[in-house]
Amino acid sequence: MHYEGKIYRPWMEAESVLIQTTLGCSNNQCTFCTMFDDKRFKVRDIEGIFRDIEEARLIYPRVESIFLVDGNVMAIRTEMLLKILDKIKATFPEIKNISLYSGFNDFRRKSISELKEMKSAGLSMAYSGLESGDPIVLEKIKKRMTREHAIEGMAMAREAEIKVLASFIFGLGGKERSVEHAINTTSLLNIMQPDAIAPMALAVQPGSELEREIHRGEFTLPTPLQILEEEKYLLENLEDFPCYYWGDHGNNISPMRGMLPAARQPFLDKINQDIAHNPITKQNVIQTFAW
Repeated sequence: MHYEGKIYRPWMEAESVLIQTTLGCSNNQCTFCTMFDDKRFKVRDIEGIFRDIEEARLIYPRVESIFLVDGNVMAIRTEMLLKILDKIKATFPEIKNISLYSGFNDFRRKSISELKEMKSAGLSMAYSGLESGDPIVLEKIKKRMTREHAIEGMAMAREAEIKVLASFIFGLGGKERSVEHAINTTSLLNIMQPDAIAPMALAVQPGSELEREIHRGEFTLPTPLQILEEEKYLLENLEDFPCYYWGDHGNNISPMRGMLPAARQPFLDKINQDIAHNPITKQNVIQTFAW
């Protein structure tokens, strides 16, 4: 099977077969990210994608889950994406889940009818980077997305019945904007009400623009206590909509996952325990690790 450059998939997709459909990310300017610095965004030739799907059939006796990489696969024109989904379903009649990366703006660039066609063709889940609900943070990280864009994109996905996992980053507001980042991200999630959320603690990637901002004194890393307090605020203030909480990323200080709102109190108990007793809270800045 053909893969070009570094390949990333959500940790929830560890058991999925990966089919590379795009190279890179259609934005590729976020200051905190270096995932696709080694490639320029392009869509692979459909013939090559089909060959990989057929080869996967020869390799794996049973495939129930496929994740389409690289970034922003939803940016592919609808006609081509439908052909890819149809090919997957025809090649793997046992398939249960087909997922991909999609920016919230990618939903907005499709029509509702197009999104419904994708759902009917087998698309079950889209992983979308929200990063923050704070307008100032969104602008600083060069997300090219506003709160309003995220709300509109989520509403379109919901109307098409495509499930959405929204990921975001504790600490992305830095030390100075930690409170605003937590408040505004939580308020935006309450409006959007995605099917799942995946919070991750900030990890400064070597070679990223964010790393250079830190070296220039333009961004001050938050403390571990601020990271925990952001998560505590989120858990205390999320409304009671059904949502799976994937809070077990390897960089998180207090990893946990489960269904909300049922797991809210056990999660809060764990956060409060860490705030009170975890020695990491005495450190002045968070320790960060590459993805």
